[in-house]
Amino acid sequence: MHFGRLVTLLEVIAVAGRPVSVTELQRATGLPKPTCYRLVQSLLEQHLIEDQAGDGRYIIGERMIRIALLGKSDVDVRRCSAPLMRSAADSYNETVFLARFRDRRVEIIHVETPHDPARAFIHPGLGVRPMHACSCSKAIAAFAEPEFQEDILSNSLREYTEHTKTTKEALRQEFALIAERGFADCDQEIDIGIASVAAPVSIGTVGATFSIGAVGPVRRFGTAARMEIGAKLKDLSEKISGAIQLCNVAEV
Repeated sequence: MHFGRLVTLLEVIAVAGRPVSVTELQRATGLPKPTCYRLVQSLLEQHLIEDQAGDGRYIIGERMIRIALLGKSDVDVRRCSAPLMRSAADSYNETVFLARFRDRRVEIIHVETPHDPARAFIHPGLGVRPMHACSCSKAIAAFAEPEFQEDILSNSLREYTEHTKTTKEALRQEFALIAERGFADCDQEIDIGIASVAAPVSIGTVGATFSIGAVGPVRRFGTAARMEIGAKLKDLSEKISGAIQLCNVAEV
């Protein structure tokens, strides 16, 4: 079947672990070369594969990654991310959490705490977070389309504490700052005495679908500490993005 041959080509490209040429695909599948070229063209037209370097060698495309990502459960994402998060929690000696954007909401889906038995730590809990007052949400919102940002600003901007930003202008300025430095922070905007910082996790050109953050008591999470951890989270976000994409490709 035509569909079966397309799937076979996708499987070969996915498991190769590197860009592959039509000649290599033809040899691996045993398909006639004209048929192989035609099927590759069909996959290219649907953005399921791409010739990223322009040299006639193909990798799994962003659309295929997006399809795999949308079908990936929280359990799968946690499995991919947990080892990196555990290492970061021990390195920072603070709680590290992962949030996911879906259905126009941001939810914390996984938390890793430091293993130091003498350390008092903050657990942020799981579930939906406000789009305007949590670092994990703002880290995603700042990189979203302008229309979605305006939608956030048009909703009720609840004041959780005296530190919560509740005006459109203040949030617009903060989104711009987050986009410039690459991470967001939250200084007692939801709970007094608790601060956090988070960086977006972008999956290829799919955009900021997740965010990775750290949370702690404000006595340890002052401005300088948040800026230092924020820079580290930017590096961690790239590693987590790679881990999620690798899991996607392996399961395609």
